[in-house]
Amino acid sequence: MSAESHAIRTVEQLLEVLDLDSTQARTTEDIFTGASHPMPTGRIYGGQVLAQSLIAAERTLPEDRPVHSMHGYFLRPGDSAQGITIAVDRIHDGRSFSTRRSQAYQNGVPIFSMIASFQDEDPGVEHAEPLPEGIPDPETLDPDEATVEGLPGGTVRMLTDRAADIRHVDHPLYLPSGDERAPRQAVWMRMRAPLPDDPRLHRAALAYLSDMTIQESILRAHGVYWALPGLKVASLDHAMWWHRPARVDEWLLYVQESPNARGGRGLATGRIYTRDGALVASVAQEIMIRVPEGA
Repeated sequence: MSAESHAIRTVEQLLEVLDLDSTQARTTEDIFTGASHPMPTGRIYGGQVLAQSLIAAERTLPEDRPVHSMHGYFLRPGDSAQGITIAVDRIHDGRSFSTRRSQAYQNGVPIFSMIASFQDEDPGVEHAEPLPEGIPDPETLDPDEATVEGLPGGTVRMLTDRAADIRHVDHPLYLPSGDERAPRQAVWMRMRAPLPDDPRLHRAALAYLSDMTIQESILRAHGVYWALPGLKVASLDHAMWWHRPARVDEWLLYVQESPNARGGRGLATGRIYTRDGALVASVAQEIMIRVPEGA
């Protein structure tokens, strides 16, 4: 298979995962079902269930009332070998705003719970933190999978098979980073092939991408890397605010930093920009992090 065909196939697989089925089963909630990405660890990637929960919620709203914020909690590790059931509660519909609660289930118990708010487009005051200066262009950087020579083949295959082309401005954290201790990083990202024009799909795919790499600002602060023996990391919660529309099949810059870590938890924040400097979204996530003694 050619590189172009492989890239298209990875994105097609993502679109299949985001293409939820609606069911006739209803109580007071709308019920949707979806598939899961196969994962080497057997655990569902958090950005997947986040994006699916958003897609389900948006299905209960008119297209001209897009999401502007979500707050979610990862409750249990999901099994990537199983499908997902998502229940959407239509909490509120007002003149300009709507609120939805989405809960994702496996084996009858919730694995993820989210509340999201949606708003009609309205005029108002506007400002935004500018794009950082001095960031190299993505074309000057190697894709992550080209920088991990020496890692097990499964890791390289996982990076190659993901739908997103991710390029770290600094070296990726799959290998030790030497003496560097900086609680921040920047990452270029985009989907490997074009997506349909549906803005709802691009918002969900942006949520999918927002869970990718944001934890690394915490790891960098302590010289920790993903392959460190004994390292345990799990996402606890995730919040996101959509500011402006953007396409996820065009380059986006994800600027990340960690303001705090304590008590086995670390907080990471991020800002996502278009290449021409528009601030698209803001993200915050807290993780559980256990670093082996002496690391």
